[in-house]
Order: sequence, then C-alpha cells, then structure tokens
Amino acid sequence: MREPFHVLVVCTGNLHRSPLAERLLAFRLASARGRFRVSSAGTIAVNGAPMDPAAACLLTEMGGDPTGAAARRLTAPLVSEAELVLGAATEHREAAVRLSPVHGLGRAFTLREFARLLHVDDAAGLTDPVERATALTRGAAARRGASCGGSWDDDLDDPYGAPEEEARACAARIAEAVEGITAAVLG
Repeated sequence: MREPFHVLVVCTGNLHRSPLAERLLAFRLASARGRFRVSSAGTIAVNGAPMDPAAACLLTEMGGDPTGAAARRLTAPLVSEAELVLGAATEHREAAVRLSPVHGLGRAFTLREFARLLHVDDAAGLTDPVERATALTRGAAARRGASCGGSWDDDLDDPYGAPEEEARACAARIAEAVEGITAAVLG
C-alpha cells in the first residue's frame, strides 16, 4: 500500500470548489499526521491562478488555510497517481476517467457521490486510516449504480462570481461531504 494516500479534488478552473474542498479535507485529515496528501486541479485551469478570494474567505471561516493555493491543470498523471479522485460535478469525474480510464474508473467519484456511497461497514475492523480509506473507496466503487439518489444532488454548482449566498450554500455542501468522508476514514 502506497503512502501517503493521495486524494485529488477536481473542478473546472481550480479556483473555488476544488481548492476549498482540498484545503478543508486536508485540514480535517491533519490528525492522521502525514498519512494523506490532498491536492486539487481543474479541467481548464490556468496554472498558477490564485484561489478565488470569496472561496478563500469561506475556507478561513471553516478553519482551513488558503495560503499558497494556486490553480493547476488536470492531467492524466495526476489522475493515475491518486488513490481517490473527487470531482465537484459529474463532468469533472468523467474528465478524470477519460484522462486515465484504467486508474480513474474505480477511483473517481463526485465529492458528494463518494460521501453518499460510503458505508463504514466496508472498513469494519480496520483502525489504520489509510487502510480504511482504501477499503471505503473499494466499497463505494462496488456500490456505484446500485444506490438510490439522483446524480443531480451529487453535483456542486459553480459559485465562481455568484452572489455570496450561493457561494456559502456551495461551501456548506462541500463541508457536509468532507465531514462525512473524514468521519468514515478516521473512524
């Protein structure tokens, strides 16, 4: 088993949704002391573009740190190197799978889809967080397609440039998914 367990979060510009989710997930997994590496990328990102100030402000309010967040473009090697790929929306999950079908197919989900498909029983008896994350990813992949819930609820609308209330609503949906994921992974 490779360590650290690499989670890649993907959105369009890598300016709002994916860096917010990346930094929040990294903050919540910090107690695992370096066992996880969380990064992000965008399907049409401009490398080096700074995080959206509205997203950075929301992240700070939630306890995360936006310092140094810079956009980067999604590539096949990024997908191949990740044990788990979490897209902001279905289009981002699909983009990851198209870039690396062999690696992406069983590892790529939307953020909210992955949180919805998690069953803590998949990691029963496991105490190591990386082993738990691996088992939870396998279980979610096996459950895909057999679970109730529409994909519309799994997508996070892009709040870039939207009114503050839309950005806050998106951040709340991200935080809800991140909390579910980290609770399952950390046990």
